[in-house]
Amino acid sequence: MPPHDYTTSQLDVLEAEAIHIMREVAAEFERPCLLFSGGKDSIVML
Repeated sequence: MPPHDYTTSQLDVLEAEAIHIMREVAAEFERPCLLFSGGKDSIVML
């Protein structure tokens, strides 16, 4: 059986961090809000 390559790309790391932040916010606050500005490609969690 060949050895597996378990390296993680930078995009995977950023995605995991973003998901972690969203889960933490959802767990801490009763009514979290996700703000999105399509013109500047920015998202803010309030």
